[in-house]
Amino acid sequence: CRTVEISFSRAIYAEAFDSSKSAQPGLRNNNVSIFCDVITRFLDDGGHFLEVRKSWDFYRPSPTGLIPGDPLYPVFSNNCLVPGEMDDLAVKEKEILETDRENALKSLQKKYPAHTYKKAAPIMHSIRSVKEQVEIDLMQKACDITAKGVQRVIDFLKPGVWEYEIEAEIMHEFLRNRSAGFAYTPIIGSGYNACVLHYIENNQHCKDGDVVLMDFGAEYANYASDLTRCFPVSGRFTKRQKEVYNAVLKVKTESEKLLVPGTYLEDYHKEVGRLMESELLGLGLIDQTDIKNQDPAWPAYKKYFMHGTSHYIGLDTHDVGSWTTPMRAGNAFTCEPGIYIPEENLGIRLEDDLIVQSSGAPFNLMRDIPLEAEAIEDAMNR
Repeated sequence: CRTVEISFSRAIYAEAFDSSKSAQPGLRNNNVSIFCDVITRFLDDGGHFLEVRKSWDFYRPSPTGLIPGDPLYPVFSNNCLVPGEMDDLAVKEKEILETDRENALKSLQKKYPAHTYKKAAPIMHSIRSVKEQVEIDLMQKACDITAKGVQRVIDFLKPGVWEYEIEAEIMHEFLRNRSAGFAYTPIIGSGYNACVLHYIENNQHCKDGDVVLMDFGAEYANYASDLTRCFPVSGRFTKRQKEVYNAVLKVKTESEKLLVPGTYLEDYHKEVGRLMESELLGLGLIDQTDIKNQDPAWPAYKKYFMHGTSHYIGLDTHDVGSWTTPMRAGNAFTCEPGIYIPEENLGIRLEDDLIVQSSGAPFNLMRDIPLEAEAIEDAMNR
């Protein structure tokens, strides 16, 4: 496999030329897309890489007859990722990054030997992670436009609509409110698709009885918003759907209380894991035996909640900021716990954008967007 282009914004684009690697006839090996954040997070994660990739990449029905879970199962628009190719690409991408940086630095040092060279990233992380009031005002505007997109979905959603139609409705509302558009590629996943974390195909029908997960946000004046809501396509949650929904909401509510000055992100995520563990026990998805036998590096709760809970947000959706220093007033974070149950065709994630305060609870920029299950049902059936 030979890497021909590297994109640092969303994905690695690679082209594989060795057709002999395809064990199945008719499978294309070109233009394979792999999400960069998955690679960087799970490259050295003790063998859990392939397990996690199934939740982050989109698996679709295949004319070859292969089923989800097969290493040769095609991903992304009939493209095929052959065994080992993702790992090879990840290592290659890391080598290219490191080599480019080293070569650039050596060139500058040779050309300008009298200068002192230091990394700018730590400085930028400190400057950008603490928001001034004018920045918070712009982020609030982005969130307000996002709220209008949510309302439009509430008025539009019904059984039989397509996921891309929901995306189009949101985009229409964004543009008519002077947003630059989506701050990132939107995720509109109904039913099983909601269990795929980076599902961006958005090309399936929303069926009666399913829940549609919508992860989107408006960009305004270069500032991003990032929201996730889950709506019942029929306008009413089933009993089980509401149980899972309320479990996620409880974790989110308790997690937000930890977004205060002095908290370290590593400690924060560990505590959120404990909160999620308790909820998954209550839902019957894991039991005490699972917890007793769990790998500390990959706790039992990660079977149903395999991603982080919060990230910095600002000029970029996943903005820069320190993960080794305590939180400070003015930091802007998302809070987005989720539970994904593929065997039940159900994925629930809830997400708001919050500003850490000097004391007390964080300020929720999305406080006016319906969040409680009952509030969503009431809004869809008024």
